[in-house]
Amino acid sequence: MNPRGFAPRRPRIRENVNEAIRAREVRAVFPDGTVEVMQTSLAIRKAQELGLDLILIAPTAEPPVAKAMDYGQWQYENKKKQHEAKRKQHIIQVKELKFRPNTDDHDYEFKKNHAIRFLKEGNRVKAVVQFRGREIAHTELGRKLLMRFAEDLAPYGAAEGTPRLEGRNAHVLLSPVKAATGKDKEKEKDKPKPPAPPTVH
Repeated sequence: MNPRGFAPRRPRIRENVNEAIRAREVRAVFPDGTVEVMQTSLAIRKAQELGLDLILIAPTAEPPVAKAMDYGQWQYENKKKQHEAKRKQHIIQVKELKFRPNTDDHDYEFKKNHAIRFLKEGNRVKAVVQFRGREIAHTELGRKLLMRFAEDLAPYGAAEGTPRLEGRNAHVLLSPVKAATGKDKEKEKDKPKPPAPPTVH
């Protein structure tokens, strides 16, 4: 106990580093490229002689793999990898586009281009047709527009079911489709073509 009555602060033990490694032996990797299965205590001593730490990098391997390197450098590389992984993660959003049953071609094309961009970015698209007043008597116009929209976007997004009417709105949901890879295109090319229909004289 120190004079103030508090227990002395314990030094923080770094998990999977040096003496915290519990395995009796490890496959030790050293900076000069040598790899050797040896007792953990000997591997720690060898790493420390080089002014480095012994860090467990593959604890589930048989035997576990440990690398002699600078602990600060290892922490930095780990944080960098985590940051990269987070950056690559894409949160899928639902982007909503609103139409009227009598939407003109210019507005339709403008919104279609937006939808293509959203789908290419990996987001889902919800196309909504809003009916006002007496327009609700002509829901088939909204349905046709949504069907046309889904067909126009087929190369980029797959419709999740058919257009649905809810209250004064009709909608259809589109999910992005994965672009065909080179291999997929080759498979399509190699597929046998269906026989041509017989000609009628």
